[in-house]
Amino acid sequence: MGNEHGDRPIFEAGAVTDNRDGTDLAGEADASVQWLLQPRGGPDVRGPRNFDRSIRNGIRLAEYEHVLGEDAEQLKRHFPDGLARLWGATPLKKESHPKGTALRGRKVGDEVLFYAEKKFIAKARVLGLLRNPELARAVWGEQGDGRTWEHIMALGDVVEFKIPAAPILTALAVGKDVRYLRLVRAAERRRHLGLLDTLVAGNATLVGQPTSGEAAVAAAVRLGREDLLRALGTLDDSVPEESRTHHGSLTLLWSISRLVSGQSRLVPWHEFKAEIGPLLLEFGGSGTGAAPENPFRHLQSSGLWEVAGADGEGLDAALATASAESDIAAGLRPEVTKLLKQPLTRAEAIGLLCTTYFQDVDQGALLTRLGLAGYGHASGNAGEETEDREGADETTGRGTRRPVNSSRPDRDLRLVEEIKLLYQQGCQVCGVRLETRFGHYSEAAHIQGLGTPHDGPDKLSNLLCLCPNHHVQFDRLFFFIDEDWNVRRSRDDELISPLKRHPEHVIDEECVEYHRALCGRSRYSLGSD
Repeated sequence: MGNEHGDRPIFEAGAVTDNRDGTDLAGEADASVQWLLQPRGGPDVRGPRNFDRSIRNGIRLAEYEHVLGEDAEQLKRHFPDGLARLWGATPLKKESHPKGTALRGRKVGDEVLFYAEKKFIAKARVLGLLRNPELARAVWGEQGDGRTWEHIMALGDVVEFKIPAAPILTALAVGKDVRYLRLVRAAERRRHLGLLDTLVAGNATLVGQPTSGEAAVAAAVRLGREDLLRALGTLDDSVPEESRTHHGSLTLLWSISRLVSGQSRLVPWHEFKAEIGPLLLEFGGSGTGAAPENPFRHLQSSGLWEVAGADGEGLDAALATASAESDIAAGLRPEVTKLLKQPLTRAEAIGLLCTTYFQDVDQGALLTRLGLAGYGHASGNAGEETEDREGADETTGRGTRRPVNSSRPDRDLRLVEEIKLLYQQGCQVCGVRLETRFGHYSEAAHIQGLGTPHDGPDKLSNLLCLCPNHHVQFDRLFFFIDEDWNVRRSRDDELISPLKRHPEHVIDEECVEYHRALCGRSRYSLGSD
């Protein structure tokens, strides 16, 4: 984004350098920093999705090698881990537009303030400026008129927050909204920097860094499920790797299972000890401190957990002497419980905890043990009952068969036939049309399962046409569909293939998001980095 004096990319290399005349500004960097007021954009231009993707989560440079061109070396130097945070602007229709002043005047080292819905939501430092239409089109697509966000900023030091924009906009006298990129000169920024700092104080958290203690709770209340998930995903960040166990994450997963089964939020100490103790031995992992007292006490630092009935400093002694009649209890905070009652947030939380902390554990056995088996299968609790694929031979090959009494959701078989006809029995992942003696065979897979606890809708937009192999892998959460309709492997995000989509098949994005959450790959899952 923004080198209007040519298409040559300009990057920071050590000292901050003015991108127009090469002047070394290292000695007066702070004094020369400008503000760039950058609108995020609304859903009509994919603003929220693009922010999540290329700022909050970052993009993997390895997936865009074919369009990096001469920018490859510099981008890799600034993002040595291969994860780049980029933002772009469309070219001007009229050179006289005020946005042109910002494009021409900004420079490496400036500070970007992202604006959305009458709030400033993040700030970042400009590491480099480049103009690359091919890269922009590959990352963000293009607008209806064919333009793309080709003026690209490479960004670092990203900090997210949510503060009212009105005080700053009023002080700057730039209007009530930020509708296009605007430049605030260094002197003006210096006059109002204290106002920004005051508004942000106590609110900002570095992207990718843990939010702990009371700050995590406050963030969960103010900002919704993304902050809750960020706290869940960073439980162990301050613990040395050799000392990490599954104790805290296992306790939180157990607490969610209580919520699902309608049990009370706070658990008396004697009941907690009786239930968590065996779980820690079975699934808690290696390491010291396997006693139930540890997660009961230490989870308070996550900001998601509270202990009632005992003074913090005397908790150890109180637990040691507590009787069955003791008033000491603990559990998820009310604010967290309220968030987890939302089906999507709950699925995201369970998927994130499993993906982040239990890769070396039999997750199916763990979820079954906790009464959460439905979250280990895209079809829900009906998954085990429907392993006989529709139209397939039901012989088992070995063992005996026994009658069972069960219920399963009714399926509209007309929709099954419609999705197969639409794709001519071809798999939307691999394209295979499995040939049989009497024709071809495929299977209709619900994206958000009909079974409990998923309770997905039985409609065409919630169906995929898959071959038997990919149907099993989809139901068993081996792969997910990302926000750009790519099929990726759940354990490491490796690209499998683009999802094949028929123009007449409108897929429900909320159902896809739900399945992605079960795979531990929601847009807020820190583990996806």
